Amino acid sequence: MNINPSLSHRSKEPENSILYVVGTPIGNLNDLSLRALNILKNVSLIACEDTRQTLKLLNRYEITNTLLSFNMHNSQSRISRIVQDLKDKKSVAIVSDAGMPGICDPGEDLIKSVKENKLEVICIPGPCAAITALVSSGLPSSSFVFMGFLPKKKSDRNKFLLEISKSEKTIVIYESPFRLKKLLMELRECCGGEREIQVFRELTKIHEENIGNNVNMVINFFEDQDVKGEITLVIKGIDNNYEKLNNYDLKKELIELTNAGLSLSAASKYIAKKRNVKKSIIYNLYEDL
Repeated sequence: MNINPSLSHRSKEPENSILYVVGTPIGNLNDLSLRALNILKNVSLIACEDTRQTLKLLNRYEITNTLLSFNMHNSQSRISRIVQDLKDKKSVAIVSDAGMPGICDPGEDLIKSVKENKLEVICIPGPCAAITALVSSGLPSSSFVFMGFLPKKKSDRNKFLLEISKSEKTIVIYESPFRLKKLLMELRECCGGEREIQVFRELTKIHEENIGNNVNMVINFFEDQDVKGEITLVIKGIDNNYEKLNNYDLKKELIELTNAGLSLSAASKYIAKKRNVKKSIIYNLYEDL
């Protein structure tokens, strides 16, 4: 394949002593840019998350190059080698298995170290599951928060869930297919079943799916399914106007808590804190029950 390096704004790429952060396809191999192809073909070395996965991409475009395994298990020892290679006038590309390196992977540490050593980093933009899902969701995208994968430790996880429940900004999350159902139940518990959400599975791939439009509907969709593939969730932020809150969910939760033995005051306080509204608003709902 003939690749024209003049497509870049630089006079000639790749250049010596530069780390190229290269975005690769998140599913559809045709999404690799011409500039990325040129870099991957001509750098001295490609640092990659999984050499087998990257080899599939290179074979697709008939590219032969030197690969260096760079992942969470060996990143600390590899960083010093890559920095030294750059100091020795070599050019290095870093790629992940899919998408942009440095997002939820050890590429972040490499980039930081390269910059600390006063060496240059250039990003070759490419696909990103978080942004692809966000702009496809139809939810507000002018202000959003990317949380990556939520922590597994319960106390840390609960802090993130509480932040999601109170956020007025759109939230983007990655999740394993094996933990998706658990996360959806947690979201219903902390955000309510009517919270708007879009779940994307296998973005850009043959079996791509987009499921919405609220937590309850998504739970019902996946209830009897064996979930597979890469998952990205986009969650709408809360409307700060309490009048637009779903009173049905609030009343239902209030009834459940009081039936469980909590006093009206304690139940109202709990829900108010979780939903980020005044306690009096929840308390007054009881009169309408």
